[in-house]
Amino acid sequence: MLKIRNLDAGYGKLRVLKNVSMHVNAGEIVTIIGANGAGKTTLLATIAGLIRATSGTIRFQDVELCRLTAPKIPALGCVMVPEGRQVFATMTVEENLILGGHVRQKEGKKLIMDRLAYQYELFPILRERRNQFAGTLSGGEQQMLAMGRALMSKPSLVMMDEPSTGLAPLIVRDIFQIIVRLRDEGSTVLLVEQNARAALSIADRGYVLETGKVIVQGPAEDLMANKDVQRAYLGREKIE
Repeated sequence: MLKIRNLDAGYGKLRVLKNVSMHVNAGEIVTIIGANGAGKTTLLATIAGLIRATSGTIRFQDVELCRLTAPKIPALGCVMVPEGRQVFATMTVEENLILGGHVRQKEGKKLIMDRLAYQYELFPILRERRNQFAGTLSGGEQQMLAMGRALMSKPSLVMMDEPSTGLAPLIVRDIFQIIVRLRDEGSTVLLVEQNARAALSIADRGYVLETGKVIVQGPAEDLMANKDVQRAYLGREKIE
């Protein structure tokens, strides 16, 4: 579904990603772990078209994304849930969700309403809060709203940037259960997450980024068992 080859990207003269190659197969959860500053967010932003690659290729379902502007990419079925939620605070929950389905509006109101009903089934708290301003939600509720907003377009690939940041452990558990459900229902997820143990516990495969380079990759269970990965990223905390 997604194939990245020899990707370089950064900010001005700052080279952040250095010859990154990776792939994501349909129906997988693939996680990217690494320390702060490793280039994880830059990688997702480059896939999403928010940062221009300086060299290399990004192919999503046989379309070269490096040639496209950011607004055109969600219509292809590739969406991003940004770090920090970034909901529209002065709009209601339902308005935020409907805005997320804008690339499908030409397909009719019924599709949008069906997608809205799906989000409310997936995130029941959003139904209760649907007329509430998004800025008044808790952090966990805003994360669910950001996820629901991205899912409104019925994407085939969902990229999530640090969905557990700042959330209580019980909320993190719920978020990760929903990510697994998305995979089980046919979605593909590319997950950037600092909580490496939680991410690897639900992922099929993973990549470790260090200073903009992929240094380790493989099945999630292999990364969990890797002594260097354990020492650098896993720590002792575990989500039950």
